[in-house]
Formats: sequence, C-alpha cells, structure tokens
Amino acid sequence: MKKTKPSDWILKILVYLSALITALVLLFIILYILVKGVPYLTPSLFALKYTSANVSMFPAIINTLITCVISLCIAVPFGIFTAVYLVEYAKSTNKFVGVIRLMTETLAGIPSIVYGLFGFLCFVSYFKWGYSVLAGACTLSIMVMPSIMRTTEEALLSTPESYREGAFGLGAGKLRTIFRIVLPAAAPGILSGVILAIGRIVGETAAIIYTSGTAPKLMHDVFSSARTLAVHMYALSTEGLHMRESYATAVVLLAMVAVINTVSTLLAKKLQGDM
Repeated sequence: MKKTKPSDWILKILVYLSALITALVLLFIILYILVKGVPYLTPSLFALKYTSANVSMFPAIINTLITCVISLCIAVPFGIFTAVYLVEYAKSTNKFVGVIRLMTETLAGIPSIVYGLFGFLCFVSYFKWGYSVLAGACTLSIMVMPSIMRTTEEALLSTPESYREGAFGLGAGKLRTIFRIVLPAAAPGILSGVILAIGRIVGETAAIIYTSGTAPKLMHDVFSSARTLAVHMYALSTEGLHMRESYATAVVLLAMVAVINTVSTLLAKKLQGDM
C-alpha cells in the first residue's frame, strides 16, 4: 500500500476547508437576503402598475423575462453556429481560428460597464434606437455570446469521434451528422453555457442602465425604455427611501435565478438520459 505523505493530508485539508468556507459564505448570503427581504414581500410590490407609493417590481419582472428571451434568441444561434464552424469545419492550422479564439477570450474578460458604453454609443446613439429594451438586449447578447460559444465548443470537442464515424459510415452527410447526431449529444454541455448566460443577463445592471434606461414602467414595445429586476433593485437601494423593498426585490431575483437554473439543470439531465 502506498504511504500517504504529510503534504497530501495538508492539501486534502485545504481542499475541504476551501469547500466548507465557500458553502458557508453562500449560505450566509442566501440567509441574509431571505431574512432581510421575506418579511417585506407584500402584495403591493406585485401590482400591475408601478407608482412611487407601491414601487411595484412586477413590470421589472416582465421586462427581465422579455429582455432575457430576446438576448438569448440573438446570442444562442450565433454562439452555437460559430462553435460548430470552429470545431467541425475550420482546420486546426487556420490562423483565423486562432484570432477568433483570442478575441472570444478577450471579450469574456471585459467588464460589463464597457459593454454598456459600447451599447450606448452603437445602439442608442449611432442606430438612434434610444434607451430601449432592444438596445439592452443586443448589448447583453454580445456580452454573453463568448461564454456560450466557448462552452458549446468544449461540448462539441467532448463528443466521441465514433458518433461522427458511425454516421458517416451509414451514409449521412456532414451537415446531417452535425444537427442530428453531434449537437444532440452535446446538448447538456451547450445548455450549461446557456444557464450561465441567463444568470448573467438576469443579474446585469451596468450594461442595462446605459442602454435600456431605468424607466419603471412595463415596456410597450422593444423600443420602449424599461428597467430589469436587477436595475430596479439598484435604483431602490441608491435612492435610500425603499431599502426594505430593495431587499424584497433581491429575494424575488434570487428565487427567479434559482428556478431558471433548476429547470435548466433538470432539462440537461433529461437530455443526457435520453442519449
């Protein structure tokens, strides 16, 4: 039997200690938000129309969902198809592939406020969309596209090569193999990237303030200015007049992200089980 070195025990203790500290910090944050916010969840916070008296978050919830859907409709196809090109079509010696990967990694590390300034200059000012949901959604789609592309690329690379060889052996073309065999097999990994993108979209504030604005009303169309739930919470906390309501908004935001992540995880497991 191999003798355990003292350094192995130290590393093992450090690993367990790090995991414990992370779990405790996460638990503390969740409990703190629930304790501070749950007592102030009142029916008036879910009124159909926002007023300065009820500071309803219902319009912000609807705006958040619509913004998230529009952003994903733009980012997911572009991210997935770019990853398909890089993995399935582009040659490994292609210099253009290296440039794309370098730009993707660079974009993934840019602060969100920089995306907000870009969205303001491009969509709000240059295209003259004004502060609108569409400008915010386009900015968010550009922000989350690198993460979707990278996770999709990794999922495609992890798909066994035997799947492709078997499909080619049965006479399937390359395009049919990709869409009927490879992408379904990589669906759980792709969905993981989409989950991360949803979490970033729902919790984003800086990019939304510069592009969608902070109007508390329910959007009428994609060119309307509207605030998301995260911006609503930020606005209430910075005003300093509705701190209790801002904590209640944080509870709803936390619950929304938890529900979306849970549903997406269950869907990913189901897809993985069907393969």
